[in-house]
Amino acid sequence: MKIRSILLGMSLVISLTACNPKDADIEKAIAEKLSNTPEIQVTVHEGVATIVGTCDDEAFKKNIERTVKTVKGVKTVVNNCQFPEPNKEPAAAAVIINSDADLDKSVHKVVDSYDGVSVTVVGGIVTLSGEIKKDQLQPLMQSIQELKPKKVDNKLTIK
Repeated sequence: MKIRSILLGMSLVISLTACNPKDADIEKAIAEKLSNTPEIQVTVHEGVATIVGTCDDEAFKKNIERTVKTVKGVKTVVNNCQFPEPNKEPAAAAVIINSDADLDKSVHKVVDSYDGVSVTVVGGIVTLSGEIKKDQLQPLMQSIQELKPKKVDNKLTIK
């Protein structure tokens, strides 16, 4: 009687384990359901389905997870789906253009230290005229450019 009970218990265990789908069969069923999403891969180990790949957004990620959970034999789901990195372009430096009144005041402060140079500011464009020594031209131009005008129109004559 004892041997019959043992044999009956063993046959029950064998029949129960035979009813559970194997990991390979689960993977195959999942692959069939996700055949239109080649960017997603799912592996199964002891009934635990692990999702990897690239998901477009959170809704897509949740939908894939729900689909995998519906497959017979899946006990739990680990969703490692990643979102693609956005293309990051460096931000352009902001160009600050001073108003004509502010720019005119600032430009006159710079130009006043250079004899023979006169300046006008119209619409953010600085027009330089007159005469300047060659060694003074570069520092003058650099100082004017630092004030961020739209354009510098150089009509200076070099001595």
